[in-house]
Amino acid sequence: MTPPPRQLVLDWPHAPSYAREDFLEAAGNSQALKTILAWPDWPTHALMLIGPSGAGKSHLATIWARQANARAVESASLTRDALPEIAEARALLIEDADRAGGDEAALFHLINLARERSIDALITARAPPDAWGLKTADLLSRLRLAPIAELGAPDLELTRAVLVKLFNDRQLAVEPALIDYVALRIERSLDAARALVAGLDHEALARGGPVTRTMAARFLRDEDQQAP
Repeated sequence: MTPPPRQLVLDWPHAPSYAREDFLEAAGNSQALKTILAWPDWPTHALMLIGPSGAGKSHLATIWARQANARAVESASLTRDALPEIAEARALLIEDADRAGGDEAALFHLINLARERSIDALITARAPPDAWGLKTADLLSRLRLAPIAELGAPDLELTRAVLVKLFNDRQLAVEPALIDYVALRIERSLDAARALVAGLDHEALARGGPVTRTMAARFLRDEDQQAP
């Protein structure tokens, strides 16, 4: 039997929402959320937000940055020439500090400037600073002074909730049994959930039908084969 023709699908951008109401609270992130939202009543001017890729660091950091009217800077692109202008901000979001690259001096000087000027700073990373392999002892000492708010990898409950929200955002009607099937098998990562839902949405539109378990199984199998 000849399969039905596939429809042409236009890839419209579907950016994730980083609004406060879209942050799904669960056991692995509730304490970090509470700590972030306690600003400006932090015990110190600097706080570290630690968690694996796909745990929701960017979402939670964006919530804080909007609340604090913070300037966001990527550690990997920091240069010493830009520091005086960056340090004029009233608050700073220093993202991916564990990926500062070779210019540890720029990060060190920025943290010193923030400290001297009492600038509130949220520093995100995948692991505590002792695991970064830093060569600058003074930078490590400064970073160790910052309290840590830690995000765990999404658990099964949060993975289910994220999948439901992502499918609803795309107006896709999906049976609870399919959500359970995917949640038990997918990598525990918000990024992985977004990628899978986007792929299933694209495939369903191309086929002109609903998202099915067979479709989901094929995507999960393909991801397993591509994994290193």
